[in-house]
Amino acid sequence: MRFPSAPCRILLLWIVIALAAAVVPAGMSRADAPFVTGFAAEVQAADLVPGADGYGPLREDLAVVPVLKGTETIGYAFVTSDFVGTTGYSGKPIHVLMAVGLDGRVIGVELVKHSEPIVLVGIPDARIRKMVAGYIGMDLVAEAAKEGGAHQIDIISGATVTIMVIDDSIVRSGLKVARALGLGGLTAVAAHQGPRFEPDPDAAAPADWLALTGDGTLRRLSLDVGQINAAFAAHSDPRAAQRPHPGAETEMFVDMVAGLASVPGIGRSLLGEAEFSNLSNWLQPGDHALMLAGRGIYSYKGSGYVRGGIFDRIVLVQGDVSIRFRDRMHRRLGAIAAAGAPRMTEMDLFRIPADSGFDPTEPFRIQLLVQREVGPIEKVFATFDLGYRLPDQYLRAVAPPAAQAVDIPSETAAQAELWQRIWRDNRGRIVALLAMLGVLTAAFFFQSFLTASTRLTFWFRIGFLSTTLVFLGWYANAQLSVVNLMALIGSLRDGFSWQAFLLDPMTFILWFSVAAALLFWGRGAYCGWLCPFGALQELTNRLAKLARIPQVTLPWGLHERLWAVKYILFLGLFGISLASIEQAEHLAEVEPFKTAIILKFDRAWPFVLYALVLLGIGLFVERFYCRYLCPLGAALAIPARVRMFDWLKRYRDCGNPCQTCARDCMVQAIHPTGEINPNECLNCLNCQVHYQSKTTCPVVIRKLKRRETASAGTAAVRETLEKAIQNHPNVKGKTHV
Repeated sequence: MRFPSAPCRILLLWIVIALAAAVVPAGMSRADAPFVTGFAAEVQAADLVPGADGYGPLREDLAVVPVLKGTETIGYAFVTSDFVGTTGYSGKPIHVLMAVGLDGRVIGVELVKHSEPIVLVGIPDARIRKMVAGYIGMDLVAEAAKEGGAHQIDIISGATVTIMVIDDSIVRSGLKVARALGLGGLTAVAAHQGPRFEPDPDAAAPADWLALTGDGTLRRLSLDVGQINAAFAAHSDPRAAQRPHPGAETEMFVDMVAGLASVPGIGRSLLGEAEFSNLSNWLQPGDHALMLAGRGIYSYKGSGYVRGGIFDRIVLVQGDVSIRFRDRMHRRLGAIAAAGAPRMTEMDLFRIPADSGFDPTEPFRIQLLVQREVGPIEKVFATFDLGYRLPDQYLRAVAPPAAQAVDIPSETAAQAELWQRIWRDNRGRIVALLAMLGVLTAAFFFQSFLTASTRLTFWFRIGFLSTTLVFLGWYANAQLSVVNLMALIGSLRDGFSWQAFLLDPMTFILWFSVAAALLFWGRGAYCGWLCPFGALQELTNRLAKLARIPQVTLPWGLHERLWAVKYILFLGLFGISLASIEQAEHLAEVEPFKTAIILKFDRAWPFVLYALVLLGIGLFVERFYCRYLCPLGAALAIPARVRMFDWLKRYRDCGNPCQTCARDCMVQAIHPTGEINPNECLNCLNCQVHYQSKTTCPVVIRKLKRRETASAGTAAVRETLEKAIQNHPNVKGKTHV
């Protein structure tokens, strides 16, 4: 290990420290201005509401602006994200600018900003805008009467979650604004009058299934094939009626049962004492749990559900509250403990977070989304409701609290609670990732012991890369991307906040470890060991070698020039991100990570073909994408120049004349003159195996031969001296001691 002392590296180090300090300046916070102020400046009033002349000033009491026609107010405009949660599949808000008229009808809607990966690719923008425009004319008075169920959702195949979030945000925010302003005669929801109630922890539930369903403890939604066919026959799309579900009309389509398992009496009856105890440990204070069980042809979870995603066929609706369940809010249930329970094919527990606004003492409904294919890639949808109300025997009156000042938590505190809860929910993944980082760090620090064995080094690397691909990549979706760096640039421009980055614990920990590793080992710690797509390339190339697929070694001159391509790509993306992060995110599709790792090739065919072409080339040219095209690798290589240590040992003979390591380097990071290019090195440790090899390294072989020669010479001299002593006249005939 040697310490570089070049002045330029010290200067670069201080630059990095200065930039790091600039990332979190004291007192920096995001502006509190509502979204409507920014988006109303971008969208003309006439484009949102035909015939409008402009917007009035922002109201002091509500995040809305009047829509004006001359001097007359004809409605009010607002952004859905100012009133309700609009987080989509991407984990980022979906912003919709809409306007509601004085009669309570929607008079203008426009999707102004989103980051949904499914919508950004494969689905024409015009189709999404047409769907959103379909909400113009919606009667919010009718929606209020039916708790948001007076309309039919126009869902686009392949974007179910995104469309449902848009629909939910339009309806709920529209109702909130209409009630707050009295539009269409609607009035604000009155404060609860009379006695308040809470679930009674001492209330007992029946022990058998029949009694549980008979007294309303459990509620059912049972639909047969005939009912489903009738619903689609009445669908606005005539193609839905042309493809009826096969089978007898009386055949069970879905039989779904719901119950509030977090109520102690109900939970013990349904789950048993041991399982209810496990449920109680899983729930946080204030959380509730919904048990769903089902059977029949149709699954309420859906076969397309993937880890890290959303259950897109069910949603809990209670007044203005709408809750969609993600994987971290879900647990499978092994069995139902109640006597006489029928055999169910699906049994699940769903956690309802404490901060969702859900009230277990008030009625709610589970909305089931049923889909029907009407074309090769097209589907239409119908919804059915399972209504639920906790029976009175499980409730008890609550004494009104003494009047006192209400301590309303700040938005910062609420955001902190959100990311802390996410970290708690991901404890298992976090511990596994920290264990991986610990093992890799130990391997680097004690690399001389690891690389002393060729076999041990090989299998350690294969095992670690397999874990990186399967666990980090396909299971945890912890694939870093140049998009993360562009998001950091955007946050620095708009007001940096740690909260946004802490919402994804796996990515946060990985970036933190990468920052530390850059000072010790350069970019190779991540690119060579922790990148799931890099692992996929190397493992598939290993299989190609086993299949005796010929390997191509590019001429050094061409190889050296192709290095620059990834730096050009990164600088181009960086420059575009300064003008438009959204455009840069589109162009960042040069990374196949989203296709191959995050979406597991479940994507539009051009993206799948692109990823497969890169992997195909990688069968012949090892780590082709890493070498020449990866903008993330280029971004990491730039600050890696300030690394403090050089751990890779070399001999003076390396490169002159020996080329063993250079020929065997998987990414040709070793120059013909013997130097290792730290910008390209992946720290695979293969050169360190050769460094100690007694069969491949000429320097080691020569040392061993010298030792053997010296040992043989010493033995010969010793033997000659022994003979001379034995033959000496003064010694001959005497015993030699």
